[in-house]
Order: sequence, then C-alpha cells, then structure tokens
Amino acid sequence: MKELLIRAISGFFYAALFLLSLQSQHAIIILFFIFGLIALAEFKKLIGLKSWVPYLIFTVLYVVFGYWQIFIKSYEGFDEAVQILHVLTIFVQLFLIKDLFSERPLPSFVTGRYINTTFYLSSAFIFIILIANYNNTFKPVIILGSFILMWVNDSFAYLVGKNFGRQKLFPKISPKKTVEGFLGGLFFACVSSYFIAKYSDNLTFNNWLILAIIISVFGTLGDLIESKFKRQAGVKDSGIIMPGHGGILDRLDSIIFAAPFIYLFLRLIKHVS
Repeated sequence: MKELLIRAISGFFYAALFLLSLQSQHAIIILFFIFGLIALAEFKKLIGLKSWVPYLIFTVLYVVFGYWQIFIKSYEGFDEAVQILHVLTIFVQLFLIKDLFSERPLPSFVTGRYINTTFYLSSAFIFIILIANYNNTFKPVIILGSFILMWVNDSFAYLVGKNFGRQKLFPKISPKKTVEGFLGGLFFACVSSYFIAKYSDNLTFNNWLILAIIISVFGTLGDLIESKFKRQAGVKDSGIIMPGHGGILDRLDSIIFAAPFIYLFLRLIKHVS
C-alpha cells in the first residue's frame, strides 16, 4: 500500500507539471528541456557514455528548433531543417526496431552511442515540442491528447496483460509484456480517441484514431527498445528521480519513440487536407 501511495503521488506531481506547462509555449519548452537533460543523463549511464558532448548537442538542437523564429527572425529554412532531422531520426529508429528482432546487443560502439543520444533521444524531445507547436501555432491540445492516448495505452496494456495475458510479446526482452496486453492497450486507446476528438476541434476522429494506433504501436516498440537497453546494462530502472516509477526515461520511453511518427502523420494530414 505504501509503495502504491508513493507511486501515485509521484505520478500526480509529474502529470501536474506537464498540465501546468501547457499554459504557455515557453513553459512546455523549458519543462521538456529539463526532462530531456535528465533522460539524457539516464540514457548515457545505460550505454556507458561518460562524455559531456551529448548535452551540448541536445542543447544546441533543442534551442535552435525551439526558438528558430527568434534567432532567424522568420521561419525561412525551418521546414527544410526539420525534414533533415526527421529523416535521420526515423532512419535510426528503424534500425533500433530491427535490432529488437535480433539476438545481437544494441549498438555499443562510440559512434553508435552518439548517434543514439542524438537521433533516438535528443531529437525526440524536439519533435515533442514541434507537435505542441503544430503548423507553427501553439496547440497544446494535440500534445495533451497524445499523452492521454499514451497513458491509456500503457495503463490498459498493464491491466489487461496482468489479468488475461497468456502469449508473451518479446519474452527475452520484457517477460511481462503479452500480446493480449498490447491489444488491450490498443483497443482502449482507440476508444479514447473518440472522446478526445469529441471534446477538441483540432483534428477529426479519424485523425485521432490513427494517432491512437501510431502511439500504441510505436510506443510499445519504444518501451521494448528501452527495456533492451536496460537489460544490456543489467538494471531494472533507468533512474530513481520518480519514486515508484523509476527514471524520466522510464516514464517517457513510449512518447519519445512515438513522437517522430506522430509528427510525420501530422505533416501528412497538413499536406493532404
């Protein structure tokens, strides 16, 4: 009971910070910059990288993309820069997905570590704030809806998997995850997309439904990839900053991996609508 209470208080504090940050574009940029630095520190520890260079890369990229208009005085060149970052990020993520199906460990050579800290982790936080600033307009409902879908998927994947799970999803990486749990999380995320669409006017129900599928599928893959990194490092959690939950990376691994694909879908509907 005590552990459950600690977990609830910790989760409430984290959720409250996130919800408060949605009141201002600058607030959400600052919050996820702090989250990004913490997650980067946790990830560097997992992969055994002691260099300070990833912090510098993350800070430069994050500030440039977060405040492009302030530095450049316009959005000229912004779209092209985002496209380059997007292609590189998704390319690296596809390799990480491929490695899930392999017995080989995830890349541990020095160059690979820098690639992962930059295009697996750092760029993900950039895409989170780009989602919040969709179409160069601050629209917190989209990032809030994405997080709600992620929370619903994670919660019901756990509940359904715990009570009805039989078939293991990736037993060598995450023994507790089941196919039934994944399908349960996906189903309830899809149901939630209806209510998000009903009480928001940014996207249609069809758009939110597709986002629910994207977040459930790629969020689960992100969770599995982080689990593989932790398994290689021989640890249960990425950190201890959130009592009862682990580290920031443990809480954000799903949205971190899904964010570039969410942003890709938003770009697609922008150009076809």
